[in-house]
Amino acid sequence: MIQGVIKSQFLAALEMLKQAVMQCPDDLWNDTAHKNLFWHVAYHTLFYTHLYLQPTEADFVPWSKHKAEARSLEKGAGKGTAVPYTQSEVLEYLAFCQQVVLETVDKLDLQGESGFYWLPFNKLELQFYSIRHIQQHTGELYEQLGEHSGMELPWVGKRPDYL
Repeated sequence: MIQGVIKSQFLAALEMLKQAVMQCPDDLWNDTAHKNLFWHVAYHTLFYTHLYLQPTEADFVPWSKHKAEARSLEKGAGKGTAVPYTQSEVLEYLAFCQQVVLETVDKLDLQGESGFYWLPFNKLELQFYSIRHIQQHTGELYEQLGEHSGMELPWVGKRPDYL
């Protein structure tokens, strides 16, 4: 039961991120006027979604197109990245993460430790933490879209029917 709820909310949060990525105008995708570049926020969000769905840090295998410098948002790290991810690459990673949600959540030991030494709580709380992380950065992207073009995107309350 709880795993179904977790999957639904992960997939709803990822669907909102997907809307933001799909609607991002080309001139906003790599706009340096923002502290964090649009593409970089989207990639960072997906990277940590993918990471925190693993049993432990040691079990994590990065996405095949992973660029180490794109992982962190600290100190505007993405602005130094020579080649940003394209929208299609970010959407490809997002679809990959949706599949990871579908394949791994049912297998998680929700009472076990988080699996990440810097997150001192159990695996159940890690799922809420990770969903909140997706929503935090998705909200940041929605705000950029609103400032740029007045765009408002709809709320997604549960798992999309197509998944």
